[in-house]
Amino acid sequence: MNFKEGVVLYFDKPLRWTSFDLVNRIRSIITRSTGEKIKVGHAGTLDPLATGIVILATGRATKKIEMLQNTTKEYVATLKLGATTPSFDMEHPEDASFPTEHIDIDLIQKTLEQFRGEILQIPPVYSAVKVNGKRAFDYARQGENVELKAKPLVIDEIEVIKFDMPWLTLRVVCSKGTYIRALARDIGKSLDSGAYLTALRRTRVGDVSVADCITIEEFEQTLEEKATKSADSSNSNTV
Repeated sequence: MNFKEGVVLYFDKPLRWTSFDLVNRIRSIITRSTGEKIKVGHAGTLDPLATGIVILATGRATKKIEMLQNTTKEYVATLKLGATTPSFDMEHPEDASFPTEHIDIDLIQKTLEQFRGEILQIPPVYSAVKVNGKRAFDYARQGENVELKAKPLVIDEIEVIKFDMPWLTLRVVCSKGTYIRALARDIGKSLDSGAYLTALRRTRVGDVSVADCITIEEFEQTLEEKATKSADSSNSNTV
């Protein structure tokens, strides 16, 4: 692999890692393996409490990042109905509870219909959206109120995989820029209740699926094996 000329890599991001953690780790592995400092970037962030596909590009391939970002994404999301958290996921404890007795699968299916197609979505306050040059989550962590504008996006598909009150698991296919945490928030409101994410996995980005991904450990092992083979070959040629 010629990392300077450019390589596109597909990783299955571990739980509790940020996308920047992944970039830094892969850059470190490449530097240790090649002895060169190679530019590494990611094609779309994924929340620390989510797992799944993160696409990285190295060297000259970083020019492809914008193109790689502008693709549809598929997620499998598990929501807890009847409660909310400030971040709409498990980063924060529950701050409110709501009735769920009126919710059944028919109401859920009917509610999901309004989220198919073009919609407007207000990003979560705990997000990396910039407001006056500052990240929204910085305002939130300082206890400051900030007004975020709704953004247009497209939900191509949304379907129920499993429903067992209070747990609702959905498959969502959506456009770039969709916050599944915000989708959980809005679904909860539309059900006259509350909801937040308890698990999220990105299973597809464009034509790339989880099956195409490697782990950090596999990547590191591959480079170590290539370095060992190269060293063995060099030693044999010397002899």
